[in-house]
Amino acid sequence: MCPPRPSPLQNRVLPTGEIVADPARGMFTGNRGNLTFTDGKLGVSRWKHQHWIICDLKHPKGRYHGPMPARAWTPLFFLDEAVGLAAGHRPCAYCRPKSYQTFKAAWATAHGAMGHLAMDRMLHQARVTRRRHQIRHQADCTTLPDGVLVLIAGQPYVLIGDMAHPYRPDGYGAAVPRPTRLTDVLTPAPTVAALRAGFRPKLHHTA
Repeated sequence: MCPPRPSPLQNRVLPTGEIVADPARGMFTGNRGNLTFTDGKLGVSRWKHQHWIICDLKHPKGRYHGPMPARAWTPLFFLDEAVGLAAGHRPCAYCRPKSYQTFKAAWATAHGAMGHLAMDRMLHQARVTRRRHQIRHQADCTTLPDGVLVLIAGQPYVLIGDMAHPYRPDGYGAAVPRPTRLTDVLTPAPTVAALRAGFRPKLHHTA
C-alpha cells in the first residue's frame, strides 16, 4: 500500500497576487526572500525584500535546498512568466540573464534606463499595498499588449492577439474573444509598459 501523498505547501502564486496551496507547479519558480511555513502554511509575511524575481526551476549550479529552507530564499511557483509578471515579479538576472536583459531593455524604452534597485522600487509601488492588497488599474482591453492578465467577470485571463485565455492553476482554458471595453488589469502598470515596449513573456503551452 502506497503512503498518502503529502499536502502541497502554500507556495503557488496566482495572477491575483494570492499565494495558495495547489499541487500544480508550472513553468517557473521565484522568490521574495525567506518566508516561513507552519504546517505547510505561510506565516504573515508575503515578502522580505522588494526584489521579487522569476527564476528557472533548475538552479544554474544544480543546487536545491528544499521547499522550506532554514536560511535561504523560499521558492514560490508560477504557471508561466505572464502570471509571474502579473503577480508583480520580474525576470531574475542571475539564473535568467537573457530574459532579464530583454526585460531591462524594454523597461528602459518605457521608463528610462535604470538599475534593478530602482526598477524594483518602482515595481513595488505599483504592485502591492502595505496591507498586502494587489494594486490594480483599469485600461481599455483593446489597447493592452499580449501577455497582460486582466479580470473578466471576476476571473483572470491572459490576453493573446484577439483572444483571452482563462487562467487555471494547471493551465489556461478555452479562449474567448478579447473584450472591447474597460477592464481591471492585474499586471502592474510599469510592467504593462515594458510589454508594450516589446518584452514577450514565456507562456504555458495551453495558451
